[in-house]
Amino acid sequence: MAAQSEYTDFLLELLHPLGPVTARRMFGGAGLFADGLMFALIADDVVCFKVDDENRPAFEEEGMEPFTYESKAGKRGVMAYWRVPERLFDVPDEFVARARDAVSVALRADAAKPP
Repeated sequence: MAAQSEYTDFLLELLHPLGPVTARRMFGGAGLFADGLMFALIADDVVCFKVDDENRPAFEEEGMEPFTYESKAGKRGVMAYWRVPERLFDVPDEFVARARDAVSVALRADAAKPP
């Protein structure tokens, strides 16, 4: 893997309490992985956590929105990753708690896949 950005290194350090978290470059950004599952997306030095019906309200209450992208066909795609509120960088315990929730979302999604 090519050299990680300082932002990615900062996030990995912040997420240290989660245990082993790795970054993998993808789609012009990076994915953050725990237990082999992607739980966060980094694009343009913005981090987004994986969201489902259980943790979405916390993001909505703070006015956050899902990560979107434009496809090659010009269509707008929406992913199950929502931008992390900036204020959480000043509250590391809450940042890690939200990350832990995102890992749980990734585990639930993986468990729901057909064998």
